Formats: sequence, C-alpha cells, structure tokens
Amino acid sequence: METVDTYRTVIQQILSEYAKIPYSQSAVQTQTVFDQQADHYLLLLIGREGAKRVHGCLVHLDIIQGKIWIQRDGTEVGIATELLKAGVPKEQIVLGFRSPTMRKHTEFAVT
Repeated sequence: METVDTYRTVIQQILSEYAKIPYSQSAVQTQTVFDQQADHYLLLLIGREGAKRVHGCLVHLDIIQGKIWIQRDGTEVGIATELLKAGVPKEQIVLGFRSPTMRKHTEFAVT
C-alpha cells in the first residue's frame, strides 16, 4: 500500500505543476481533479478562446491494481517521462491509450 500512496503523491505533484503553466493567452484555465478513493486523476482545460468553448481532458491517470495507467496524455513532454523522472519504474506504468497488442512493443507494462 505504501507504493500506491507514493504514486498518488507523485501524480498529484506532477499534475499540480502542469496546472500552474498558463495554457494560452485566452481565458482557458487548467483544473486538477483528484479522486484518491477511486484513484482517478485528471488535468482539465476549461474556459473560452474567443467565442469558442474549451472543455476537455488534457491528462487522465488511474491507479489500477497498483500500476499507473495513462489513459490520456496531451502534454508535450509526456506524463510517462515525468513519472520516470519521479522514480516510478517502467514496469509500473501502463500506456492505457495504446491497444493491448501495441503495448507489448513498448518498454512499459502491458497490464
């Protein structure tokens, strides 16, 4: 359980740092959503660019059976890179946005 608690902390720190980065010159803001009970972690974009409404998920991470699943990653650097820098082993990161057949060709966990 200690590892999952560590993963929760690492994920929240990474997403909180991303939330501090201004999205653009428009009125679009970033918002974090942390559900520690169900282990869902989101970084959302919310606001307006001129007349256009912006609302979407930039990053979605889950902790499933002790591993970090990257469900969505809209960052330039890559959340997997940030997790590795924070000390999370590759075998504990699942690229959930990839199909199971493609995951086996990566350096990360398959499931």
